[in-house]
Amino acid sequence: MNPPAPAPAVIAPDPLRDPALYINRELSQLDFNFRVLAQAMDEQVPLLERLRFLCISCTNLDEFFEIRAAAVRHAQEFGLPPAPDGMSPQAILTAIHDRAAELVDNQYRCWNDVLRPALADAGVGILAQKAWTARQRRWLRAYFRNEIMPVLSPLGLDPSHPFPKILNKSLNIVVVLKGTDAFGRTGHLALVRAPRSLPRIIQLPESLGGSQNFVLLSAVLSTFVDELFPGMEVQGAYQFRVTRNSELVVDEEEVENLALALRDELVDRGYRPAVRLEIAHDCPKPIMQTLLQNFGLYENAAYRINGPVNLNRVIQVYDLLQRPDLKYPPMVPRVLKTPEGIFEMAARRDILMHHPFDSFSTVLELIREAAVDPNVLAIKQTLYRTGKDSGIVEALILAARNGKDVTVVVELRARFDEEANLGLADRLQDAGVQVVYGVVGFKTHAKMLLIVRREGRKLRRYVHLGTGNYHSGTARAYTDLSLITADADIGNDVHLLFQQLSGLAPKMKLKCLLQSPFTLHPGLIKRIERETKLALAGKPGRIIAKMNALNEAQVIRALYAASQAGVQIDLIVRGACTLRPGVEGVSDNIRVRSIVGRFLEHSRVYWFGNNGAPELYCASADWLERNLLRRVETCFPILDNDLARRIYRDVLQNYLDDNLNAWELQADGRYQQCEPAPGQPPHSAQQTLLSGL
Repeated sequence: MNPPAPAPAVIAPDPLRDPALYINRELSQLDFNFRVLAQAMDEQVPLLERLRFLCISCTNLDEFFEIRAAAVRHAQEFGLPPAPDGMSPQAILTAIHDRAAELVDNQYRCWNDVLRPALADAGVGILAQKAWTARQRRWLRAYFRNEIMPVLSPLGLDPSHPFPKILNKSLNIVVVLKGTDAFGRTGHLALVRAPRSLPRIIQLPESLGGSQNFVLLSAVLSTFVDELFPGMEVQGAYQFRVTRNSELVVDEEEVENLALALRDELVDRGYRPAVRLEIAHDCPKPIMQTLLQNFGLYENAAYRINGPVNLNRVIQVYDLLQRPDLKYPPMVPRVLKTPEGIFEMAARRDILMHHPFDSFSTVLELIREAAVDPNVLAIKQTLYRTGKDSGIVEALILAARNGKDVTVVVELRARFDEEANLGLADRLQDAGVQVVYGVVGFKTHAKMLLIVRREGRKLRRYVHLGTGNYHSGTARAYTDLSLITADADIGNDVHLLFQQLSGLAPKMKLKCLLQSPFTLHPGLIKRIERETKLALAGKPGRIIAKMNALNEAQVIRALYAASQAGVQIDLIVRGACTLRPGVEGVSDNIRVRSIVGRFLEHSRVYWFGNNGAPELYCASADWLERNLLRRVETCFPILDNDLARRIYRDVLQNYLDDNLNAWELQADGRYQQCEPAPGQPPHSAQQTLLSGL
């Protein structure tokens, strides 16, 4: 008789995978916009800046639905498994609707009850229809007839006029009609689409009560829409806007030319499946149901709006008004003095810049110097976002025309910059620049520049590495770190990375840099586990990290294990964070805070105590699954001890001391705004850096 087969081994579940230990990413992302909106409600913030924060929260919500909510709907349709938090796609969509509806309600109460009246008190009128004077109404009617009506194409809905295509995030009016037209057709519903060519904000002339009075296009359309339907009775006019899935989907392994495939996708982006309907709060329910049916949406995708459906367009008022008394004081960044030239300075020691407090002009000047320096032989650079009329692009073109060998890795799939990057690639190629589109399946998100220069009988490499894009506009509005170095090992590492990107080089061993998708993720785990071992041995374990978002599950489990061992962990995470701090026995030693202020926090810094020999890295990567596993990213050490101490002081400790613009993440997933403790002086990290200018 054969002995009984041994029972299969029972693998105990990993307690650190418990869904209760994880916060849902989508809901965490939504919560960030509540913190942005809090800036709009803060009376210590200048009034027009408060308006700007309100508009930012609205724009962020648009992008959330275009990308994040659309991805959840995709997961629902294809039956994808739950995320680490255990929520099903259907449960997430329900929670998104409830939380987004709360955010929308707060946004419009902020607009209607707080900011609009405060702006009026400050002499800035954004006038509702009921506030128009008789003269203003006459002027607006004439403006409608002369400037607006000629470009409108109203469409009656009947069997011969089916529901038209509605462009993503465009302003539209649904009109309820009564009567019979010239062809004997009985009126019911009509649509009026506002072309993108029309200004969404109309500035009234000085003669009508001052040039600081504005009217929304949606109000003008709703008021005078009857002129589009002569002989018919307009019984109601209701503005609406539909948001569509804006994630471009290209099967890169199936296309021969990525640029051509993206161009084809961009044509249809504005008409992809709908994910949200915003509609006037007083629109009758049957009309809303008609719209939902035509867009293929359920009622939980509808949001009733008490105000303009495109509230983010009010940001134009900020740009049109010259009211320095209602804006932040102008900031003059530090400019690096380089009388001998940047190459000579960088040859002596590394150069660190903390933007926007340090001017981005130094980076631009580095490329300009390289473009005209006869000793520079080659320039290689990655471009993810550059902005319109980029000085960096002009310098690269000049370098190519001056006979330098210029190679640029242009990431065509930079979200919402795809069309601009296609045009950029064409311009560079026309100038003789070798353009590379990156790696199939991996977005190139790294920010790096390599300059090869002949110095005597040797070639020397100069490198710029950054946490932010080569974009002069965002460099004034985002906090980022960048390093210029002539270190030979870093230069060789960057050289190898460009070989990987532009050629078919195998995976290479780098001496200094960590790289996604190969060594950054395991490198982070290794360093977290090193701090864990130190703590278990009775030595201090310490981790401080600053980033934009955190959701990579293996990194989170490593942090939980480190916390259980006694490692003290401070995370400064601006946006979404799925790690749940403060859970007894698991994350007692982890603290998470978010800073929201004048500038968008964008720098990524990782600091590990390393038993008294600390390591400090800057990176282009957040601790997100996509950044660590599916993108090309760089993480570079700060080797100069003085510069490392400066970053620790200004970018880590300074932000941990903030008790005015900081929000602490609680164990229940909610954020609580920090306040100075009794007897503690108030401290704003960004203001501290501004005061040092």
